[in-house]
Amino acid sequence: MWTIGAGARVGALQSLLPLEPLENRILACHALGITRIGLITQSERVLSAPEAGALAALVERRLAGEPIAYIVGRREFYGLDFAVNPAVLIPRPDTELLVELALERLPVRGRMLDMGTGSGAIAVAVAHTRPDAGVTALDVSAAALEVARTNAQANRAAVRFVQSDWFGAIAAESFDLIVANPPYIADGDVHLAQGDLRFEPVGALTDHADGLSALRTIVAGAPHHLAAAGWLLMEHGYDQAAQVRALLAEGGYREVQSWRDLAGIERVSGARIGDAI
Repeated sequence: MWTIGAGARVGALQSLLPLEPLENRILACHALGITRIGLITQSERVLSAPEAGALAALVERRLAGEPIAYIVGRREFYGLDFAVNPAVLIPRPDTELLVELALERLPVRGRMLDMGTGSGAIAVAVAHTRPDAGVTALDVSAAALEVARTNAQANRAAVRFVQSDWFGAIAAESFDLIVANPPYIADGDVHLAQGDLRFEPVGALTDHADGLSALRTIVAGAPHHLAAAGWLLMEHGYDQAAQVRALLAEGGYREVQSWRDLAGIERVSGARIGDAI
């Protein structure tokens, strides 16, 4: 087990801790209850035995592979602070593309549905940016919804939360825009046993099938809950864009297209409801 002795100075932690500089700083600030500036202004401060023990425990968790976001219980997304725990996926920068696309397509006082909201990152980011909009977010997990409600309240975002297995609990409700970041990793994919994914809720990562079953459900059900000319936007895997576009085209949608994230990967696909649906 990795340890650090009491008596170490705050200013020496970056060289003493065994992680990458950013992770060293995050864990040191969290363990000591100070800011990044505090690491500088308190550089001569000496760690007490309880502080050293707390910091060593956090470092050991990270060395075992646990995500930093779960260790500190926070993650920044779209400029907002989100609480996270193992009941929800860790919000990722790639998903900010979905928020941007949603904001571009959400009409004034429009209604948006976020499916499989998890931590509430997408719904809260949109509601915070567009307080005129009516944002509804659903998830099948009660534990996830508890986290999402906490994040909405903390960020002063008006979001209505519904516990639902996809469209099951929203009856005949209609929305101008539906967005989703559903489970899209295929069952047995090697990535599920690597990195941060080992610690995240498996049901939010994989559909336990071919990676497309949740996307098929959303594509099939969305027309019954979209207003005229409404948009459906879905995040998906790095190699699924063509398949998702095909699902949308087969479903009678129009203006079918995909958008690339900052890494140049087709990360989001979507379309408008077809006139005949």
